[in-house]
Amino acid sequence: MLVAPELVVEGLEAGYYAGQSILRGVSLRAASGRLTVILGPNGAGKSTALRVLAGLLLPTAGRVLVDGQDVTRLPAHRRAQLGIGFLPQGRSVFGALTVHQNLELGGWTLRRRRRDLERAVEASYERYPKLRPLRDRPAGSLSGGQQRLVEIARMMVANPGLILIDEPSAGLAPNLTEEVYQELTRLRAEGRTVLLVDQNVRAAVEVADYVFTLESGRNHLEGDRARFETELGALIRAWLRV
Repeated sequence: MLVAPELVVEGLEAGYYAGQSILRGVSLRAASGRLTVILGPNGAGKSTALRVLAGLLLPTAGRVLVDGQDVTRLPAHRRAQLGIGFLPQGRSVFGALTVHQNLELGGWTLRRRRRDLERAVEASYERYPKLRPLRDRPAGSLSGGQQRLVEIARMMVANPGLILIDEPSAGLAPNLTEEVYQELTRLRAEGRTVLLVDQNVRAAVEVADYVFTLESGRNHLEGDRARFETELGALIRAWLRV
């Protein structure tokens, strides 16, 4: 049974070098079964926040709670076992491996239960039928859009209830971006909790239930989609300084 947890972040501070914080007291909430978006100008700390939430970067202060459980110090593989999926920014396929091998890596938590892993990978082919004829192709030989589909399918093999997605439309043609956003709305319709970061501001707001904005590593604005649909133009101009 799918479990869609609530994510709560309290007073998060983090950076990559000692004494140089990128996140400065960030707090937010991704409600269970809803699609929450983090927006902001370049350098605001959006991707850094997702890396902390995925367990790839330890914060220097603050807490990360998943359904009330403190996971702040848990490493990435433990969070995956809790049903947290992460789609990072940029290409992340294992290029020398086949599409099928990439999908199997997405089910590494099932690696000791081979039959369950095979069923999970097959379910991913059923969900993304375009990948079936590509299963024996090296993932690195695919187009950018096909690689992005492999990355999404690999993440979904483990059937996560909480999904962190960083810039899913980066580098994609408009028609492929539309397909990615259709998948985001399907994830939400299935009752999953989705936290999205994307520079495609208008598209992100269109699918959002709730929006947070960051500036210079701090909370700036927050509200439901309706608020940001009316303020979007002014917000973008402010970020672009025009």
